[in-house]
Amino acid sequence: MRTTPNLVQTLEHEIVTGQLKPRDKLDETQLAERFGVSRTPVREALLQLRATGLIDMQPRKGAAVASIDLKNLLEMFEMMANYESITAKLAARRAGSADIEQIRQAHLAGISAAESGDVDTYFLGNIRFHESIYNASHNSFLARLATDLNKRLCPYRRTQLHCTNRITESHQEHQNLLSAIEHRNAELAASLAYDHIAVQGSNFTDFIARLNT
Repeated sequence: MRTTPNLVQTLEHEIVTGQLKPRDKLDETQLAERFGVSRTPVREALLQLRATGLIDMQPRKGAAVASIDLKNLLEMFEMMANYESITAKLAARRAGSADIEQIRQAHLAGISAAESGDVDTYFLGNIRFHESIYNASHNSFLARLATDLNKRLCPYRRTQLHCTNRITESHQEHQNLLSAIEHRNAELAASLAYDHIAVQGSNFTDFIARLNT
């Protein structure tokens, strides 16, 4: 049985926003009853959450919400910003017409979600947009590193989109980044990609506030 995305995303949201606190136990039977599923998809969901570092699982102790190390989280965002910057720079230099078209289509697919404020739909398109840039860098090693770290940060990046006007801002930043890549402006693409990911200014304040509410 496959894990329903809603199950994983609901638990992600509750952990990241503090509804589930660090060290709170996650009982498989209780979760199965809550979501109306068997324990198999619950167990699969917990394994996915462990892979992103949101929960700890230990033999005979079960699963519990992991403590959020804010310093480590910010360090991961810092590294992610650098990965994004390098992949965007390489994409601006190396992308073929098919690569650019994939980036463009991923961007265009997010317009309706951005206009309606549909966070979940927009976020799925956001992943596709960034992975299209990773692929356009034509550096498979770097693309794997960026993809793996992006997966670790997905719950937090989704949470950022709930901040006021963040979806609209994100979509405009995507447009600017796409334009830089299309015009082969590698330095501008690198700068835009870095700033797009870095948690800073008012967005940083709103992001931290959401983690502690």
